[in-house]
Amino acid sequence: MRYSTQNTFNRFIPWMSAGVFAWLFASCASMASPNGGPYDELPPKVLHSMPGNGETSVKGRKIEIVFDELIQVERPSENVIITPPQKNMPEILALGKKIKIELKDSLIPDVTYTIDFTNSVSDNNEKNILENFSFAFSTGETIDSLEVSGLVLNADNLEPVPNIMVGLHRDLADSAFTTAQFFRTSKTNDRGRFTIRNIAEGNYRLFALNDVNRDYMFDQPGEDIAFHDSIIIPSFELRMRQDTIWKDSLTIDTVRTVEYTHFLPDDVTLRLFKEDFRRQYMLRPERTEKHLFALNFNAPADTLPSLSLTDEPPSGDWYLVQRDGSGASLQYWITDSLVYNRDTLHLQVSYLKSDSLNVLRPQIDTVHLAMRRQPAAARSRRTKGDEPEPVRFLSMQINASSQMEVFDTLSVTFTEPVVKLDSSVFVFEQKQDTLWHPAGFSLQQDSINLLKYYLIRPFKYDEQFRLTIDSAQIYSIYGKWNDASRTTIQIKPKDSYGDLYLHVEGIEEPAFVELLNASDVPVRKSKVHEGWAIFTNLKPDKYYVRLIEDANGNGVWDTGNYAEKKQPETVWYAPRFYEIPANFEIEESWSPRLTPAERQKPMDITKNKPKDVTRKKGDYKQEGRQQQSGRSSNPFGGIGF
Repeated sequence: MRYSTQNTFNRFIPWMSAGVFAWLFASCASMASPNGGPYDELPPKVLHSMPGNGETSVKGRKIEIVFDELIQVERPSENVIITPPQKNMPEILALGKKIKIELKDSLIPDVTYTIDFTNSVSDNNEKNILENFSFAFSTGETIDSLEVSGLVLNADNLEPVPNIMVGLHRDLADSAFTTAQFFRTSKTNDRGRFTIRNIAEGNYRLFALNDVNRDYMFDQPGEDIAFHDSIIIPSFELRMRQDTIWKDSLTIDTVRTVEYTHFLPDDVTLRLFKEDFRRQYMLRPERTEKHLFALNFNAPADTLPSLSLTDEPPSGDWYLVQRDGSGASLQYWITDSLVYNRDTLHLQVSYLKSDSLNVLRPQIDTVHLAMRRQPAAARSRRTKGDEPEPVRFLSMQINASSQMEVFDTLSVTFTEPVVKLDSSVFVFEQKQDTLWHPAGFSLQQDSINLLKYYLIRPFKYDEQFRLTIDSAQIYSIYGKWNDASRTTIQIKPKDSYGDLYLHVEGIEEPAFVELLNASDVPVRKSKVHEGWAIFTNLKPDKYYVRLIEDANGNGVWDTGNYAEKKQPETVWYAPRFYEIPANFEIEESWSPRLTPAERQKPMDITKNKPKDVTRKKGDYKQEGRQQQSGRSSNPFGGIGF
């Protein structure tokens, strides 16, 4: 019999077509495939451990904790805190459903050990965090159970400070913080809160420490610290609370009154600060122009260094010096052309430098400053003389604009030191009706920046001025002259501003109040006088308020010092903003002490905002719709059914 593939294929076509059509119809009709059930939204649960949590008379250094699901421990070397502190780094491993810990130090007799995992333990898949998980055991016959809780805030801006070590000392001597490890420790969470657990009865000193070198003591001057002025005495009391049992999401089954143990103190506030400490030494000097060089230091110095040229010193003064805004960099303008035309300057710099004990000692360094060379192409163009060198005017920046604030001060800043400046070069006029008339002012050089001059005149609302400077009226010490300039100035009217009269209650003077913008940056400052801080001529805006108790009356916030037992100056925030509209006077009262420190700073300007550690619930209906949408298209790219 002859076999025909063509006939066989023709007989198979109807069956194949029917099968494909049925498959496509079933695909289009399918609403969604099973999504695997609800998400796991519960954190891991401890099933058992060896030794048991709270067990006494423990002798071994190995701990094993078993959970009901696969788990992980995030950065255990940073997030897991073991008390008493360990000299040798323990081994902490997450293996499947277990955490295995091996302590490398010998166990101390009759001591309660606490392993505080903070928020580092979570399940392996959904990352549900087991919050504030801790494990404890005792090498003695009893286990200590008292707790101390509180908050660590940045002293100058009340920001909650995370990941700061907080510790207790049984030794009440002041030197314990700087010479001995903490007795019991914990760490602040993302909101700056801490709980030190498993404390024995007794008297303690409480500290916070940004432990840079992880030795559990304050032995680095650059470490942030806080200390509590009073002795801490842990205690507890029995309290009652209402517990509600629900039949379902809408129906209450039972409300029970339950007795529980409440540990005290639970509201200690520590204000973290860094002492005013910086070692003094010179950084890399630089010569940016032939007539300009800079000596850079890591910190501002009280006295200027003395300079001398080691080769061919000039007979008289040969430089002008000024500090930058920070005071740590000094700019030197060379005034003697025989000096600044040298290819290399050889200097001896005599200054004060910190030794290993941070004591300032006289230091002499030799500095070699080479002149920067122009690129070859620029030198070639200048040599050939194809193009005349353009006139380089003395640059100056005038802070005047077409609209100026009534509280502004007119200033002129030059790019180079100028030869003795006379007020007559500034033609300052005021418009009255339609005519311009001379307006009086006084010229004053800035006390720090020798390139800046002020044209001082109190402005009034809605005034109009004109400032004119003719060409070649001002010369720099290097021979450059100014270009002509004319600026018209309009002072804003009274109805452009609002005023704030703030009555501050319960604060002893001296103190001052700062108005802050939405970035927590001060924009205005006023001393508190007879209980009032007054701000006039404010731009219409939303303002926040901070008060500093200025103990020494110097007008700035001062940090603390542990050796002197001096706390940083106290800072208060108003827990709200103040909306200042144009052409309004707002009078408000504020009692800073009525609001606890942790609730003062408005959340709008708080940078360290709370983090949601709980996983958001899965939207199963939405997941089904997404799966349905993903499967509804024709797999062949044609028209769907």
